[in-house]
Amino acid sequence: MHRLFEPGEVDRQLSDREFRRCSLGVVPTPSNWTVAGLFAGIGGIELGLERAGMQTELLCEWWEPARSVLEHRFPDVPVEPDVRELEQLPPVDLLTAGFPCTDLSQAGRMKGITGEASGLVGEVFRLLRDRRVPWVLLENVRNMLVLDGGHAMDFLVEEFESLGYRWAYRLVDSRFTGVAQRRQRVIFLASLEGDPRDVLFADEAGEPDESYYRDDAFGFYWTEGLRGLGWARDAVPTLKGGSTIGIPSPPAIWHPTAPIGHRIVTPSISEAEQLQGFPAGWTQQSDAVSNRKGTRWKLVGNAVTVGVSEWVAGRLASPGSFESEVRALPRSTPWPKAAFGINGKRWSVDASMWPIRGKYRHLGDVVDLEAATPLSTRAAAGFLERAGRGSLRMDPQFLDDLASHVDKLAAA
Repeated sequence: MHRLFEPGEVDRQLSDREFRRCSLGVVPTPSNWTVAGLFAGIGGIELGLERAGMQTELLCEWWEPARSVLEHRFPDVPVEPDVRELEQLPPVDLLTAGFPCTDLSQAGRMKGITGEASGLVGEVFRLLRDRRVPWVLLENVRNMLVLDGGHAMDFLVEEFESLGYRWAYRLVDSRFTGVAQRRQRVIFLASLEGDPRDVLFADEAGEPDESYYRDDAFGFYWTEGLRGLGWARDAVPTLKGGSTIGIPSPPAIWHPTAPIGHRIVTPSISEAEQLQGFPAGWTQQSDAVSNRKGTRWKLVGNAVTVGVSEWVAGRLASPGSFESEVRALPRSTPWPKAAFGINGKRWSVDASMWPIRGKYRHLGDVVDLEAATPLSTRAAAGFLERAGRGSLRMDPQFLDDLASHVDKLAAA
């Protein structure tokens, strides 16, 4: 009698054979791994890796305020100013690159992977062609999966495969690490000597239902209102380095049980740092330029949530078992939330954006809602006006509280 295969089982056997047929090298223990970080920002990826015991050997960051933070927080690590002038990578175990999302994100220029900023990812492959690094970790915005018909992802996987890497990626929501920030990012892992699937797909918690969250605080973006809102229950929407009105700015929070005038507030920069998984004050600098409020908001908004790379490092230290359902992924198919591939072959994976559920720190436990700064009259009035012209459906009580907020502050 012939055994019947479950859906996806043939794909699984083919993909496993392709992935594992190469003899894997001796993989170092991640607690002894060395790391080089390109496009390092304020070190979110590297801080998470160091919390797992890895050692950072090199950082590279062009923006002076971010470089100032790196030099302060990683005092023993050399910080190179320009990836284009970096001649060679040091002999490290892991290369990280949170390459610029400016040309990929919906809040950016949308020019794609070949744009002036995001195109700098090509420097990663220039350096890898000179010196192969066993593992590479990339991070970028969700929009990378769909922009320009998925060309950005095509470019990445073809470049890695030309260098002999097997690869996998997974879209994750930073809330899985326990922070109250809804931030969806693509985590891309490539390897010469290990199986990235056993890192990225070993955990599956599934997205929690609404009972997971409290209903005492709702985050939104006051810089939007016509086509987007960024609404999040018991969380802030994605912290961003820019906005639809062209300025770095904090999100706002609706606290419906507070007195009128204090129901619409904004988190402080130190609270935003914690919402990214950093210690409060991480971007605090003595330099007057770097310490400007707008600069610090941009630094935090452009960062990588620390707990995301800490989770990756934990699975590098202790790989799990890849058990997810897989399907062959034809090149004409849009890029899914999770996939892997090798040698021109691709498979999609059923994986949620929540690999684990870290202990959740509710928004009201991070942001002091009673003492938070009220959203200014001008900002609240501008949002209310845009909401009136737009077609977005919003909670009537929320809109009433916004109007009362504007009236209260205008009369003060």
